[in-house]
Amino acid sequence: MAKVLCALRGATGAENTIESITKTVGEMCEKLFENNAVSMEDVVSLHFTITDDLTAMNPAAALRKSGIKFDVSKLALFCSQEPKIDNSPERMIRVLLTCYKEDSSEKKHVYINGAEKLRPDFDKKIKKLNKNQK
Repeated sequence: MAKVLCALRGATGAENTIESITKTVGEMCEKLFENNAVSMEDVVSLHFTITDDLTAMNPAAALRKSGIKFDVSKLALFCSQEPKIDNSPERMIRVLLTCYKEDSSEKKHVYINGAEKLRPDFDKKIKKLNKNQK
């Protein structure tokens, strides 16, 4: 089956510490790779955004230090600051993973650690899938 270029989204909440940012970014990315069966060879890039209240560590550097089971050492990583919008959730890290996937495969976005509120439509779908898997 042919692979096509696609984009997968993820977000996580974090505390403003090196440990929290490292842990939550690693957890988010590992779930994104696992849930979507993404091979590191199929990754084009990851672009992180971070809210301005998280200043302890860059999420791209955090991913490289996270110790996840995927070799991210050769991936193209980039980080920018999330736009400051009134009433936006605080302490959020978002990621856009651009990769190649099977054309017919389902795209499973990951919202964890309080980021579920960013996309409640995805959260309901994920809860339903998890319930059906039990």
